[in-house]
Amino acid sequence: MTTDLAIVGAAYLVAAILFILSLAGLSRHESSKRGNTYGIIGMVIALVATLWIAGKSAGLPQWVAIIVAMAIGAAIGVRLAVRVGMTEMPELIAMLHSFVGLAAVLVGYNTYLVSTETHPVAELAVGATPGGTDAVHLVEIFLGVFIGAVTFTGSIVAFLKLSAKISSRPLMLPARHWLNLAAVVVSLALMVWFVVSPAILPLGIMTVIALAFGWHLVASIGGGDMPVVISMLNSYSGWAAAAAGFMLDNDLLIVTGALVGSSGAYLSYIMCKAMNRSFVSVIAGGFGSDGTVTGEEVDYGDHRDTTVAEVAELLKSAHSVVITPGYGMAVAQAQYPVADLTAKLRERGIDVRFGIHPVAGRLPGHMNVLLAEAKVPYDIVLEMDEVNDDFPDTDVVLVIGANDTVNPAAAEDPSSPIAGMPVLEVWKARDVIVFKRSMAAGYAGVQNPLFFRDNTAMLFGDAKDRVEDIIKAL
Repeated sequence: MTTDLAIVGAAYLVAAILFILSLAGLSRHESSKRGNTYGIIGMVIALVATLWIAGKSAGLPQWVAIIVAMAIGAAIGVRLAVRVGMTEMPELIAMLHSFVGLAAVLVGYNTYLVSTETHPVAELAVGATPGGTDAVHLVEIFLGVFIGAVTFTGSIVAFLKLSAKISSRPLMLPARHWLNLAAVVVSLALMVWFVVSPAILPLGIMTVIALAFGWHLVASIGGGDMPVVISMLNSYSGWAAAAAGFMLDNDLLIVTGALVGSSGAYLSYIMCKAMNRSFVSVIAGGFGSDGTVTGEEVDYGDHRDTTVAEVAELLKSAHSVVITPGYGMAVAQAQYPVADLTAKLRERGIDVRFGIHPVAGRLPGHMNVLLAEAKVPYDIVLEMDEVNDDFPDTDVVLVIGANDTVNPAAAEDPSSPIAGMPVLEVWKARDVIVFKRSMAAGYAGVQNPLFFRDNTAMLFGDAKDRVEDIIKAL
């Protein structure tokens, strides 16, 4: 058995290294496919090693049950991967995070019940002490269940907001910050009770509080902060997995969870920095609405309409073009005609590049994934910091489905709800064409004075149809 454990340990070490290489690869466009391959290989090694050691220690019925469960999960995963469109990826990721949280809760309860060697809840509720369970392990169980429960309900709320099944407005309950603080303090008191006198009762009470806390935590965050919420929940799910690893004494699960948790936390930091907001301010409740203006409405004058023919002529005479996509491009599934338009303009000798804001879309890297899917060359897809200084020398900017990330109020209006947020300074270009369905506010619910600038023209309609019309006109 010692030899078997050594082999499994070595397999886990290889898998952990592959997971680290996977994260490193996913940090760049050029190496993302290789990084994904590393992750797949690492997971296959981890699963094979786990199944092998499980077959050694468990009986045939248990081993068959594991295989059947994996087959069902794999079938569901393949079906989702095939059917879910790119615009639905944020919702899918939020739902997958909820599964990780629920798994951590179930592992925590199972670990506690197994360690007590007394399964009837009635006996446990009166304070039965787990045989041989030390205080550290009890803390691991308690924290694992707490983090998992918060992740579970928080991810469900994120899914409901992203899929527009509930309002994206932040839930503003009276004394909401005190409610959050009370939930944490009461949970700490319950943890002390659970460690001093192990029983299912404090664990159950804490679970209910954590479920409510997770729901309220994300419900209080506005739609404009959803990219941060997604990366935050990604971090939570990683720590939930690490907690499950401690409970199961599984080193690989601990390492993997820590990698996901730390990378998600760092990504949340990057998102907050890109929005000029602190992580605490996001958790405390961010901005967001259902298309109505959150701040004071200002009369910026009249906007100017344009036509497909006029845009085509403008592009023909341009030497440099920058395209700034947003969630509207994803909704319209316009990435493929946008890629075709890019190719045609480059064939004419026009310098075409893309400017990507860190929080464009509903998911970190959302626009990058869409453009990569449409085979847009990586070298012309630039981050905000790389392209912002070039707008004064740009002839035409095509704003396709973006709104809040190109709002000049962030840079010029100290009273704006998004004041100080770094944005793509598209208004500095010679001409700006904005593709929109209507004049409604963006997801953050903030008016955009860009639409009323002298050098801005609005091209209304479905972005995919309008881009295809422009290609025909060219």
